[in-house]
Amino acid sequence: MKNRRAVAASALLLTTVLASGCVQQTVSRYPSLQPRAIERRSDAEPAAADPAVATPDAALETELAAKARTLADTDLAFTAAASGAERAARAARGDSVGSDRWIAAQTALAKLDAFRATTSAIVTDLDELAIGRARDAKPPYPALDSLKDRGDAQLTAEVERIAAIQTLLPAA
Repeated sequence: MKNRRAVAASALLLTTVLASGCVQQTVSRYPSLQPRAIERRSDAEPAAADPAVATPDAALETELAAKARTLADTDLAFTAAASGAERAARAARGDSVGSDRWIAAQTALAKLDAFRATTSAIVTDLDELAIGRARDAKPPYPALDSLKDRGDAQLTAEVERIAAIQTLLPAA
């Protein structure tokens, strides 16, 4: 009987060991070939939102109109003064530094610089308005952007014209 029990126990043990080999292994030393979470996400660009349209702003329109008038007036005055400054600089071309004609040309250039400063102040104001709108998460205002571009172009032209006139004079 002991022998039968020993054989039965051995058979049971052998069956258990063999059956455990048939069980699916849950931990593998090899990586899974299933897609990982990072591989399931999309790399497509998100759809762009429609740009917001600026609503009319009467107070801003009034302010822009005043600044546009100032820019136009400054441009007219600068153009007239630049012609006079250029004539004065050409007249002082051969003169020495400190002569009467050289001083008159420098004075005319100083007047041009005052007009340029006015234009620069308007452009700065327009920049501040645009920055304020962006800070408040408001959409771009086309009239503001247009006037700002016009002011930038006018300022650049004035700076270039002043520089061109200064080259006509002997350096101090």
